[in-house]
Amino acid sequence: MLPTRKLGRQGLEVSAIGLGCMGMSQSYGVPDDPESIATVHRALDLGVTYFDTAEVYGPFTNEKLLGQALKGRREKAVVATKFGFRIGGNGKPEGVDSRPEHIREVVDASLGRLGLDHIDLLYQHRIDPAVPIEEVIGTVSRLVEAGKVRFVGLSEAGASNIRRAHATHPVSVLQSEYSLWERNLEEEIIPLLRELGIGLTPFSPLGRGFLTGAVKRAEDYPAGDYRRTDPRYTGENFDRNVAAAGKVNALAQARGVKPGQIALAWLLAKGDDIAPIPGTKRRTYLEENVAAADIRLSADEVAALDAALPPGSIAGPRYTENQMAMVDR
Repeated sequence: MLPTRKLGRQGLEVSAIGLGCMGMSQSYGVPDDPESIATVHRALDLGVTYFDTAEVYGPFTNEKLLGQALKGRREKAVVATKFGFRIGGNGKPEGVDSRPEHIREVVDASLGRLGLDHIDLLYQHRIDPAVPIEEVIGTVSRLVEAGKVRFVGLSEAGASNIRRAHATHPVSVLQSEYSLWERNLEEEIIPLLRELGIGLTPFSPLGRGFLTGAVKRAEDYPAGDYRRTDPRYTGENFDRNVAAAGKVNALAQARGVKPGQIALAWLLAKGDDIAPIPGTKRRTYLEENVAAADIRLSADEVAALDAALPPGSIAGPRYTENQMAMVDR
């Protein structure tokens, strides 16, 4: 069974590796609900307790899917969801919205879709510059008092907002992209999290797939697949990034494991306050990811990986220009 980790100082305990559920409903290929539900069930059997969703995934359909999958087994799960986008009638995000009345509406709707009486971990999905973070977290703290939410999180927040939020109500977790592939948190954010006693749940811990060794060029993915617009999958960026990821393959081959497992083992070695949430909708990949918890990297192996993929070594921005504008850094 998977070991657990404590995130933050408020008592949140989760499996060392969680399950990101977004790809079950959007972004990466065609949804397969029966296999996705089977993957959630297998995750529970393997000791995964942390399941990550959001109202904007689908939108709405991912929360419903996770709620369906957890029926009868809810007590084994830590359910995390997120608010913070304004979703238009066409189902597309139309900017951020963390007004207090919107937060309350979203939480009630999420509880209904998930079929739960409380949310274990509620994240602000993106910082809303129009609403002071103190007002946002104050609203969430009242939901904690009302028993609708247990723990508070932030996603892709910058140092100033993390500090101000935590001063308003204790923040247990920051969720941001972090991996051997994308190390933007190391200089400022991770030291701040450790100063304040806040855990980290890295999303895209497998480098958007590059660290698994199973990627194709943007144009080779079907219409509607997120990777068609990811700058790191296009042109010369793709070629350079495949070469960079190849450095992980060498260690994986030497250890007789998958390169993605090395990437997850590297994250787990970075601190007991880190619990990555690789996303998948397939039991096969889930089992590979969970097995990474049994891999112990030596200090020399960690140092070699650090040197092989230093911060800033990956070609292309993390997101498109519009998406990057919503990242609070």
